[in-house]
Amino acid sequence: MKLEEFLDDENHVDENAVVDTEPDTGEEAEDAAITEELDVQKAVVESLAAEKVAQDEQIEKLTAENNSLRAEVAALTAKISEMEKSVSSTRDEFKKLDVILEKNDDGETSSKISLIDRNMEIDDRFPGETRDHVLEVIKEARDRDEAEGRSRRAQLLEGVLVANEPNGTLAARRAELKKIFDDNANVINGTVIAELNQRGISHKHGEDYLLTSEIIKRTY
Repeated sequence: MKLEEFLDDENHVDENAVVDTEPDTGEEAEDAAITEELDVQKAVVESLAAEKVAQDEQIEKLTAENNSLRAEVAALTAKISEMEKSVSSTRDEFKKLDVILEKNDDGETSSKISLIDRNMEIDDRFPGETRDHVLEVIKEARDRDEAEGRSRRAQLLEGVLVANEPNGTLAARRAELKKIFDDNANVINGTVIAELNQRGISHKHGEDYLLTSEIIKRTY
């Protein structure tokens, strides 16, 4: 065979031969569908995860707000309870006063103990200040009279004390002042002076500094 004939055979194309030029579209379509479904599922999972994070944050915020509201409710409940006790105590005081005033008429048997007048130009520094001081003086006199054998006067003063209980404000303020001094080793330092100034209490008499015990006596 000549070279030209061999080349012609190599370049000859069988017109009847079938050439597979079409891609296998079935498998590719299936792969594409699977990929698309996975992408959709991935997007759904990511969306749900983001929603869960947002829900967790909202739950945490609401829990904190709920705890805060619970604390406020508890504080208000305690305050209301204290107010109710105060109102109840005030009612009891008024009932006692009503009983005394009923007995305190203008007849010959009236003692008029509950109607002792005082100089109104000397204002009380706090409600009940004068009353508590008077009751303390009566109690001291009662104790002294009992010790000295003045039984009748001690008996009469005891009757006054039984019918008139102090409101406790005087004793409470005295205790508060004493605690301030105790906390500062009974030294009149800057902290103590600031507390006294806030309460309108002087720590000096003229140019002389007062002892803590003297301040308590002079004030309460």
